[in-house]
Amino acid sequence: MPAQLRKQALQIFRAALAAAAPVEAVARHLRVDGDQLIAGKRRYRLSSFRGIHVLGAGKASAAMALAVERILQRRLTGGLINVKDGHLARLRRVELHECGHPVPDQRGVDGALSIAAIARQAGENDLILCVISGGASALMPAPAAPVTLEEKQAVTRLLLASGADIHEMNAVRKHISELKGGQLARLAAPATVITLLLSDVIGDDLDVIGSGPTAPDKSTFPEARRILERYGVWEQTPPAVRE
Repeated sequence: MPAQLRKQALQIFRAALAAAAPVEAVARHLRVDGDQLIAGKRRYRLSSFRGIHVLGAGKASAAMALAVERILQRRLTGGLINVKDGHLARLRRVELHECGHPVPDQRGVDGALSIAAIARQAGENDLILCVISGGASALMPAPAAPVTLEEKQAVTRLLLASGADIHEMNAVRKHISELKGGQLARLAAPATVITLLLSDVIGDDLDVIGSGPTAPDKSTFPEARRILERYGVWEQTPPAVRE
């Protein structure tokens, strides 16, 4: 490769890495100006909130939470996020909970239940900042009864081996979960909820990134069934999931 082309290729590569760096990505869209928290194009009066909590999951969520801590500093009350084993950051106020990925495990369930409890206790004077990145679907599992963790693990393995894409996998996972498909936001109501999403999904569909715990779900139960049938795994799917 000629030297000039190599130089240009490296510049493009480094620019792509910089654009996707979690700390810098959060800092571009979240800042504090006096008593104002500016998130994108919206402004929130910090003094109107009794507590500010960070919740979420994902392989990059620890770095995202680090950016939030730096921005809010002592204004931040605390929080909890589920991360993949080893994907850590030095945080002072937000607790990190390591979990299994890509197949969910009991640690993920325990962390998800703790996240749900914090959201459920939030009131109208609280702010919930959700940090969601790739991997959140597996890292924040809360099986919808009567589905068990073992059955959710079985479905995850079937989908991973089937060739289903991330849109299809998450359409199924949303419908056997207590938190995905907007249900975390529902639990947090009437608190104010701001979600910071680091997308690993082509098209950046908000309800697909991390299975959209704070986004309205565009997929349906019939669609989830059709996906399992399309890939020939419906009969292998646990009965509780099929039901």
